[in-house]
Amino acid sequence: MLFSHQSLLRFNSPRFLTPFSSFNRLPTMASSSLLFPSVSLNHQVSFDARDSLSSKSSSSACFGGFKHGFRRLNLEKSRVSMSVSVGSTPTAVADALFADYKPTNAFLFPGQGAQAVGMGQEALKVPAAAQLYNKANEILGFDILDVCINGPKEKLDSTVLSQPAIYVTSLAAVEILRSRDGGQQIIDSVDVTCGLSLGEYTALAFAGAFSFEDGLKLVKLRGEAMQEAADAAKGAMVSIIGLDSDKVQQLCDAANEEVEEAEKVQIANFLCTGNYAVSGGVKGIEAVEAKAKSFKARMTVRLAVAGAFHTRFMNPAVSKLESVLAATQIRTPRIPVISNVDAQPHADPETIKKILACQVTSPVQWETTVKTLLSRGLEKSYELGPGKVIAGIVKRMDKTSPIENIGA
Repeated sequence: MLFSHQSLLRFNSPRFLTPFSSFNRLPTMASSSLLFPSVSLNHQVSFDARDSLSSKSSSSACFGGFKHGFRRLNLEKSRVSMSVSVGSTPTAVADALFADYKPTNAFLFPGQGAQAVGMGQEALKVPAAAQLYNKANEILGFDILDVCINGPKEKLDSTVLSQPAIYVTSLAAVEILRSRDGGQQIIDSVDVTCGLSLGEYTALAFAGAFSFEDGLKLVKLRGEAMQEAADAAKGAMVSIIGLDSDKVQQLCDAANEEVEEAEKVQIANFLCTGNYAVSGGVKGIEAVEAKAKSFKARMTVRLAVAGAFHTRFMNPAVSKLESVLAATQIRTPRIPVISNVDAQPHADPETIKKILACQVTSPVQWETTVKTLLSRGLEKSYELGPGKVIAGIVKRMDKTSPIENIGA
């Protein structure tokens, strides 16, 4: 969220792309119709992925090890011969399997805030895409496509509904692309994927880490858990436009000097240079807004969100996510999926589970993710799903980097 969460306010320039604002107008797998090529790898790697995790609970890790990223695994420490069938349950997988990935073509998936009434209409024209909505209706117990197409906006914008709606619509966009001439060839060429907060779940489903159905169940629970956490502790978010991340941190520090511990704020979404979201207690956010001009911020935009996402305020949601993730079969992705928590790809299913649980309380490292993809040689990317926020971010970082939008 944060990134994925809430709405993204889009002004006339990409530099004003703001996570979450409701003003944004742009914005198991075996049983799914989402079919992807099978990849078999034989790789000599270290198997100490779990050593990189804190021995504490994953809730604690959210504020410790995960916050600053995983240490690089020592590939000389202990090596095992491993034959992994990617997209299936592995017997032994080193978390660093994808550490040296070299991206060529990427699929990027949007997060909460990209939703807009009317999305999903194109899916009606493609049977495989429409079938995803039918499957979703069975799991959710209501007609999600009707909400996507007809709204009302207030209903679609709710955390509980927007998350599953965006997840389904984004994967429907994959099927729409597949139906086009040359579409399957594009899908086959994709060698890395990632998503903005919520979009990480979509990326994992595309990469075969879990089925469409299991992913939808996770996303449904995630939205409900985040809403409950927001109801339990009042928080808010604001986008700071026109400052670099160091200045935004200084602004947060200054605001935190004036409020009690329970009201303190932090950077919750590192979206792109000049656009960062701050999250925390309402009084802390008000202090940030009051001081922003003195720090030379161009503007602040209070985000229309349910609470202080990607901060400690979401801690009550972690245990609920841990529980459902523990019961979900997660496989090694067939291609690298970049985590929002540390901007790194992970292969070990247990590590992926821990990261997904921590994601709701950890800052979203989207800026680092995109910069890393570009620095490693990314040639082209595709934004699949509602809105064009991600395309704007990519262009903000590199105007020459090709990106194509595939809507639904």
